[in-house]
Amino acid sequence: MAVRDALLVLLLNGPAYGFQLRGGLAERTGGRRTVNVGQIYSTLDRLTARGLVEPAGATDDGLPLHRITPSGRTAAEAWLAGEDAAGADPWHETVDRVLIALSMPGVDAAAVLAAERARWDDRRAAAATVDPADAADAADAAPGRARLARLSSSADVLTAEAALRWLEAVGRTDVADAAFAPSAERPRRGRRPASPAATTVGDPAGAP
Repeated sequence: MAVRDALLVLLLNGPAYGFQLRGGLAERTGGRRTVNVGQIYSTLDRLTARGLVEPAGATDDGLPLHRITPSGRTAAEAWLAGEDAAGADPWHETVDRVLIALSMPGVDAAAVLAAERARWDDRRAAAATVDPADAADAADAAPGRARLARLSSSADVLTAEAALRWLEAVGRTDVADAAFAPSAERPRRGRRPASPAATTVGDPAGAP
């Protein structure tokens, strides 16, 4: 899962500040994803530059708020619909996407689960139909190559079967129970705009 995709989906809940998004990411993935707050802020900056996120004012105590744009919403919905991040592992994408979808009040988690099951069914079928002889070029290869190709294919089949078993287990739970609204708890820290008075090195007013 790219942090980019996760932040966009979390912003579907409404405007948020950096530390709120950092905490939300950890909560909504069951603790699987804990990201350095600097990465959160740098990702928000890049998303803003690309027109996927825009400034949304600030909290009463000066924390900058960010909101998703229409283009950002399209990107978030594409990830929820199954568009994996470039170079991402499909299994990790599935787990993160399902957990986040389950946690989001406005997301159809059942549809996300159904789409994930369909993709893993397709992956299992594709892996099961791989011809080891073709994969190993057995016409002029030693038997060991064909054996390795069979092992590789079986690994893909077993991975798909494990993913499907997990998705089935998730589907047996009450998906509505996992959704929750964004936390209203205030952070102990947060990046605030630089103050004109923050001109002295170490001045607390300019600290993040």
